[in-house]
Amino acid sequence: MIHIQIPATSANMGPGFDCIGVALELYNHLWVEELPEGLKIDIKREQEIEIPRDESNLIYQTMKYFYDQKGLAMPGVHLIQEDYIPMVRGLGSSAACIVGGLIAANELAGRPCDKEELAQMAAKLEGHPDNSNPAIFGSMVVGAQDHDRMQHVRLDLPEDLVFATMVPNFPVSTSASRGVLPDGYSRGEVVFNVSRGALLVASILSGKYENLPMAMEDKIHQPYRSKLIPNMDGIFEQAKKFGALACYLSGAGSTLMAMVKKEAAEEFQTEMVGYLQTLPDQWQLALLKADLQGAKVEIE
Repeated sequence: MIHIQIPATSANMGPGFDCIGVALELYNHLWVEELPEGLKIDIKREQEIEIPRDESNLIYQTMKYFYDQKGLAMPGVHLIQEDYIPMVRGLGSSAACIVGGLIAANELAGRPCDKEELAQMAAKLEGHPDNSNPAIFGSMVVGAQDHDRMQHVRLDLPEDLVFATMVPNFPVSTSASRGVLPDGYSRGEVVFNVSRGALLVASILSGKYENLPMAMEDKIHQPYRSKLIPNMDGIFEQAKKFGALACYLSGAGSTLMAMVKKEAAEEFQTEMVGYLQTLPDQWQLALLKADLQGAKVEIE
């Protein structure tokens, strides 16, 4: 049986709307084996949203897409899912299914594709590469996409950065999150985000953490999506008071993210958990390192 481990991902990182993301040490697990015919899906860990056990399952649909693209007949398959990435929380659960499905199909088909080809497929299926790239390659990845191709660069993250994920007890769907965005932006807003995105990449590469508060500012999506996340601005303000280098909305939400230095992480967690407990909604805070490997495959 083939075992695939796929990391959670946190997209946008402030100004990098639909193009920048990071992999985190939180994982979904997928086991797959070929059957003579048919489809069998076992779910080892239930989520609050029911995972389909039929051909509408996203992993299965992705595998079928792979076989169709390669001109191969889809075999019977047995899938076992054990998911720890929360669904509809902006941590790349859909991208993890797509990446897992592509890798599973590639393995069963005899590995006709390399990682680069799988990344191209995943970005096309997702519509943007900010989650799928780090899920495949690990670490922080910057990508750009047009109709025909996607290009990307993987960045090595400093080892002393920790991501504090703050996951609330309410979801925000991608469609709702995209629905609040305007149809257009002013030149000033575009320049604002382009400059911050460039500064973010340069600051990560050079280790200039003092730039991160400005580098992770955004005017493209966060000001509009904040209305969907109660107390988002207040949480960001408190996180910075407790030592966060910078804060941002993870993907389409509803998870909020704070970047902290490793030596300050435990104290930050204690202070921040205390604050979050004063809010009406329930928030779960976890300290996660960046995953540096991306999706992994083992034969069991």
